[in-house]
Amino acid sequence: MLDRELVEAVKLAREAGKILMEIYATDFDVDFKGEADPVTAADRRANEMLVRRLRESFPHDGIVAEETEDKSDALKRGRCWYIDPLDGTKEFVSKNGEFSVMIGLAVDGQARLGVVYRPVGDRLYRGVIGDSAFVDIADRTFPLGVTDVSDPKELRLVVSRSHRSASTDTLVKRLGIEHETMSGSVGLKVGLIAQRDADLYVHLSEHSSAWDSCAPEAILRSAGGCFTDLGGDEFVYGGEDLKNRRGILACNNRDTLAAVLDVVRDVATENGLLDEPDERDADATGGPSDGEEE
Repeated sequence: MLDRELVEAVKLAREAGKILMEIYATDFDVDFKGEADPVTAADRRANEMLVRRLRESFPHDGIVAEETEDKSDALKRGRCWYIDPLDGTKEFVSKNGEFSVMIGLAVDGQARLGVVYRPVGDRLYRGVIGDSAFVDIADRTFPLGVTDVSDPKELRLVVSRSHRSASTDTLVKRLGIEHETMSGSVGLKVGLIAQRDADLYVHLSEHSSAWDSCAPEAILRSAGGCFTDLGGDEFVYGGEDLKNRRGILACNNRDTLAAVLDVVRDVATENGLLDEPDERDADATGGPSDGEEE
């Protein structure tokens, strides 16, 4: 029962959205945390507000936020919030509207609750695993649910607007996918699957983190979809390494997961995101693996 947590997360996501829109309407400055990794005052201000308010409301919970340097709360057992105050900063900077606030709650290492809010268009996705999922569009509410399509040629793949890679082209060709749509923000891509406007999203990169996946996972799974890494394994939240080293595979149903997983694994392995099959087999059987001698 996470009713109170969901109400608070929805309220805070909307308040963070107001902060983003205030800065979005200005000629704001853009800094860089690293190469091709922009950050703005909107990221920082929304981050500060969300962390402060969640600590006030849930003082015993851990909080891990993208723009907060101290990530040690991820090591705590029990409950931990994962926050991305502005998912899609590149889209924010280019002012195409495809950015969101993401608030996720993991309990004992598993995603349980998620809220993703797109201020432009006033669209809010929310879900609790084991309960239900909805999207609020302006003043109307609609239940979320996935499609039953599973033939790769019929799947609608949602791809990144600003991060498309050659490996994505390889995946599209091997699966025979004929339908694509573009979107910024992991949360908004997954929202398209949850509202039946897409069927598959594959993030063929290690450049995402726990705050990119916790909220979208909770929403998609509560809507009936699947959310795994590129090897088909479930996400576990908590620990020192917050990177999603094995990428993200989000889809509409288990039949689709079964239909695409082997190809996704092959492409991921070719791009160094997964171990070679013989290495995985060796690890599983206690045989030699990286760093071990036979």
